[in-house]
Amino acid sequence: MAPVDMGGDLSGRLLGGRYRVTGRLGRGGMGVVCRTVDAVLGREVAVKVLRAHTDASSAELADLRTRMQREARAAARIRHPGVITVHDVAEEDGLPLIVMELIDGPSLDDVIDERGTIDPREAAGIGAEVADALGAAHDAGVLHRDVKPGNVLLDRAGRVVLTDFGIASLEAPEDGATTKLTRSGELIGSLDYLAPERAQGQDPSPASDIWALGMTLYAAVEGSSPFRRTSVWSTLTAIVTEPLPEPRLAGPLAPVLHALMDKDPRGRPSAAEARRMLADVAAGRTPQGVRPPSVPAAVAASPPGFGPPPAVEPLVSGEPGAGDGADARGAGRGRRRALIAAAAATVVLIAGGVTYALVGGDDHTTASGPAKDPAAESAKDPPSKPTGPGKTASSGGGRATGTAGQDGERPGDTASPSGSRSPGGGDGGGPEASSAPPSGAAPVCHGSGGGRYDCEVWRDATSYTHGGEPVGTLKHGVNYFFCQENLGRRETYGTWSNVWWARTDDDNGHRDVYVSVVYVKGGNNDEPLPGLPEC
Repeated sequence: MAPVDMGGDLSGRLLGGRYRVTGRLGRGGMGVVCRTVDAVLGREVAVKVLRAHTDASSAELADLRTRMQREARAAARIRHPGVITVHDVAEEDGLPLIVMELIDGPSLDDVIDERGTIDPREAAGIGAEVADALGAAHDAGVLHRDVKPGNVLLDRAGRVVLTDFGIASLEAPEDGATTKLTRSGELIGSLDYLAPERAQGQDPSPASDIWALGMTLYAAVEGSSPFRRTSVWSTLTAIVTEPLPEPRLAGPLAPVLHALMDKDPRGRPSAAEARRMLADVAAGRTPQGVRPPSVPAAVAASPPGFGPPPAVEPLVSGEPGAGDGADARGAGRGRRRALIAAAAATVVLIAGGVTYALVGGDDHTTASGPAKDPAAESAKDPPSKPTGPGKTASSGGGRATGTAGQDGERPGDTASPSGSRSPGGGDGGGPEASSAPPSGAAPVCHGSGGGRYDCEVWRDATSYTHGGEPVGTLKHGVNYFFCQENLGRRETYGTWSNVWWARTDDDNGHRDVYVSVVYVKGGNNDEPLPGLPEC
């Protein structure tokens, strides 16, 4: 029987001949989680339904089935009150269903979205419970590999539950995780919570889950991920090479966060040690056993990892995927997440022998490629040197390592630029820029939530303050922007010239800086970008 599309409204449907759908709890790339009533026992349960469409290939369906089967087996293998209980595995139209206990409460991600930040002692208490659950999982030979706020459920009775073992690995000969889910050299996990060793291609270990727990708690108390940048590549590079930004709001939790997120996995505490440290903070005691974070001798000597950034990056959406708990809400704080919001949607980008893929819609990111180090490769990729605001350049001048066509043509732009093409104009010397996007022009930037818009930057670009001082670099690929403004200063690259500038956060951590729209794919000369609002 052909699979049905489970992405629609399932209310009233009887799943597996037993579970009547009464509502939807959450949605991710792999499945829809429904609130149901067990017609046999008369109790409420949560049922995770594989999201598969009629055009899904047999290989995609087999991969998704494998992930759901692994999720059920991994959770069922762990006996702990902090791990979601699996009641049953059934089928509906040939698609697997996982029947789980119903947790009456939000996810930690929902709480952060609603409140912005969480009190350090409260976060430590939640973290202690998650660490205890991870300890039980590790003792049972299970690595979660996707610890994040969306996968931590908070029962209204006070119980903390770790859920979504969809990409977990099991210590069992029949598991097949290495070949079926993480083919040689490929990584899988949520980008913001990926440990440095995983970003460099090493196999996961219990210490990788501890790092993800630390990142989860950092996001809870600080309101954002510490290493999130505007592109996949720059985020990975920051995770591997940059020190943890000193927490501003963590208070007594700060030293524990540093311990959990030691760059060297050997320097991180075990799950049991992490639980004790976090329990101390939650109780108002000074945490015991916190060691100073280690400093790796040389990142460049690390095991295989990612190659240099691809010439083009996948389109990402700012709308979050949901964990097993409830629908996530993007409003409430400015956090960027690189997500693909479709089941088994895979975007493979090949450049310089490197393959990146974002899969699953639950923030899962996979990547594979030759053994290269982010720090070493980024050193080979100098920032672009365009003419700064108020300066001009001749055609072809200021080329950087980004891909560009002859005479400054942007890759993928088929239409000729409109407006002034003179590379010699001075400050604001071109035609008067329009105050609004051209009527009827197709948008080249698309809203991603939280007042942000995703646009594709076609080459590395220098970022500037509002006054025109160069401060950093924005890497090529899909990046978010807030708005655009005619600053009266001209930027020219080859045949492209514009006085409009888009406000963003650059890859050096500078906030509210400006990049010329010359480097955004799809715009025209001396016109604002269609789809990006004015500041």
